[in-house]
Amino acid sequence: MAPDMLAGLLFKALLQTLQMVAAAGLIGTLVGLPMGIFLATSGRGELFEAPLTNRIVGLVVNALRSTPFIILVVAIIPLTRFITGTSIGTIAAIVPLTISTIPFIARLIEAAIREVDKGLIEAARAMGATPVQIVMKVLLAEARPGITLALTLTVVSLIGYSAMVGAVGGGGLGDLGIRYGYQRFMPEVMLAVVVVLILLVQAVQSAGDALARRFDKRSRKN
Repeated sequence: MAPDMLAGLLFKALLQTLQMVAAAGLIGTLVGLPMGIFLATSGRGELFEAPLTNRIVGLVVNALRSTPFIILVVAIIPLTRFITGTSIGTIAAIVPLTISTIPFIARLIEAAIREVDKGLIEAARAMGATPVQIVMKVLLAEARPGITLALTLTVVSLIGYSAMVGAVGGGGLGDLGIRYGYQRFMPEVMLAVVVVLILLVQAVQSAGDALARRFDKRSRKN
């Protein structure tokens, strides 16, 4: 394949991948973040005590997380077609990517919030802070490094998942690698796709790590 043609295909596929990752990551965060906060604060004796609801939400999250992604993609084809009007292509791929991202983010956010020192919560309560104020000014503020790393991991995982949906016509770098690199026996295309994916993941991980260090009070003290 001519270098200029390969560059054009890579650029188009990269844009599709970024579109899928950005859309799924944004929607997943908007839903998964409050869900993670709820899971971390709604147990027995916690800020928003609702143990039964906590248990139900936890079961749903666990069920979605335990479903292999490629099976999820196929299983929700009717839903994908209902929402987007099609089951293939970049826009259609956003649906399963988002659904798989929401529980992933929720559990990571829950873990990050649970790492916050309980003494800070008790101190805020003693000063008369409301549960919402504790969440906003204590939990989220103290958990920022962990939340940043959680979202970074989410984006990295989404890049991998976006490549996987290429196997079912989802578009993006994965689709390019399968259609040209595998089906048409063009190893140079497959190699180029792998290199671009590695560089993309490295860039996201480095940016996330740097941002997390900036938010970490312990790093600033050192």
